[in-house]
Amino acid sequence: MNGDLTYLNIEGYKNVYRNLSPAQLVEFSIKRGEGLLSDKGALVINTGKYTGRSPKDRFIVKQKSIEDKINWGNSNLPVEEKVFDKLYEKVLDYLKGKDIFVFDGFVGALEEYSMPIKVICENASQALFSTNMFRRPSPDKLKNFQPEFNVIAAPGFKGEGIKDGINSEAFILINFDRKIILIGGTHYCGEIKKSVFSVMNFLLPQKGVMPMHCSANVGGDGKTSLFFGLSGTGKTTLSADGQRKLIGDDEHGWCDKGVFNFEGGCYAKTIRLDRQKEHEIYEAIKFGTVLENVVTDEYRVPDYNDNRYTENTRAAYPVEYIDNIEESGVGGNPQTVIFLTADAYGVMPPISKLSKEAAMYHFMSGYTSKVSGTERGITDPETTFSACFGEPFMLMNPIVYAKLLGEKIDKYDAEVYLVNTGWIGGGYGVGNRIDLPYTRAMVRAALEGKLRNVNFIEHPVFKVMMPTQCPGVPDKILNPRNMWEDKKAYDSKAQELSVKFYNNFKRFDGISQNIINAGPKIRSLSHI
Repeated sequence: MNGDLTYLNIEGYKNVYRNLSPAQLVEFSIKRGEGLLSDKGALVINTGKYTGRSPKDRFIVKQKSIEDKINWGNSNLPVEEKVFDKLYEKVLDYLKGKDIFVFDGFVGALEEYSMPIKVICENASQALFSTNMFRRPSPDKLKNFQPEFNVIAAPGFKGEGIKDGINSEAFILINFDRKIILIGGTHYCGEIKKSVFSVMNFLLPQKGVMPMHCSANVGGDGKTSLFFGLSGTGKTTLSADGQRKLIGDDEHGWCDKGVFNFEGGCYAKTIRLDRQKEHEIYEAIKFGTVLENVVTDEYRVPDYNDNRYTENTRAAYPVEYIDNIEESGVGGNPQTVIFLTADAYGVMPPISKLSKEAAMYHFMSGYTSKVSGTERGITDPETTFSACFGEPFMLMNPIVYAKLLGEKIDKYDAEVYLVNTGWIGGGYGVGNRIDLPYTRAMVRAALEGKLRNVNFIEHPVFKVMMPTQCPGVPDKILNPRNMWEDKKAYDSKAQELSVKFYNNFKRFDGISQNIINAGPKIRSLSHI
């Protein structure tokens, strides 16, 4: 299928450029006016109106083959096949007479669960993004390459909203029967990455594999660890450890053979990027990297503090641009699983151990809190729950993924810890962010098995098990109530957050009572 796109009914194009090198794609991007080079040689592009994912424009084509397996709702919007067919024909017509850039590659480092994909791009810069983000095949594997799924990205084509059966000019349509992802109206490269991984997150559980929105690393002892967490919880920071090799920083699968990275690259946030604190990301921004929506000065020097286009500035680069990686993209079955939350209420323990049932509860909850507004004054935190720490990308019912987690914990005797990287001694505006060196010490103790022989006590509200000691951490901070001057205020805030957990969890049906009972207590705290 070398360059032949007739199986997709794509015909009448001007030229098709298949699997060009990064240098060639950069040259095309510059020549076509898609971007410019930074002082270090990265390709800087601006994605215009859409600088992030557009969740209200992502649809799953409703078909009998998948209808009863999709968790339909705000994250997974249905669309009729006729809507897809109409837009598909419009996009095919739009691509006539245009140059097309094609990337052939794989998703998944473990061959038996790897999915071959073809990404067909209107823009050379999006083909470069795909070359960086997905796994690149050897020349031998390209000879008889047969994609299992196809992505067609036509950002210059704009839909007509309601007239086309969609919500706006942008659309991301996933068609499982035709094995096509159709993207239009948005130049944001992340739509390509996340739609492909959403497909993997749907297909793998049906093969007994747990897909995960997490980072993973492996120690010198060969032991693998996982880090789950939403944006702002420290997932990338804490998994980047000079003493451990990075398997991947965002998307993985867990099967009987162990953990494997979906990706061939990293898609790192760059807003307020600090060369000292995030040295590896900073040094990875060089020739071949795609920089999205980053402001540069007249000498093409990026200003990572400038958010005039968006807070969601990004760098997409091959994983080999990072030092100290696990080149195979594969690790053993995890010994330690870390859930990260940034609790702006200041009531969650800095670290606590979870039973299997509590792990399933907190996995389905996916709690963190975001702080709106500026750093000045006291601002109420915004409580966020995202099931499986990645709800927008999980197409099935969260209990499907939680059951897989429970099975893996049982089978491989994995320890699960909940780590709060948020506030202590008071909520946001009163307390302080937990010191990063303490958080690193707690994570290291968990990974190295140093918490196995210490005493634990149960938190009276959240029912998680708090260690009474941890190497390198003052005993006092391990119980968050100790750090509040006003103990009644702590009790009140803990109760307030526990009610939010309770109300969020009510949306899940068919959950065993054991899992429900592992959640926070909803009652008076006067006994504490």
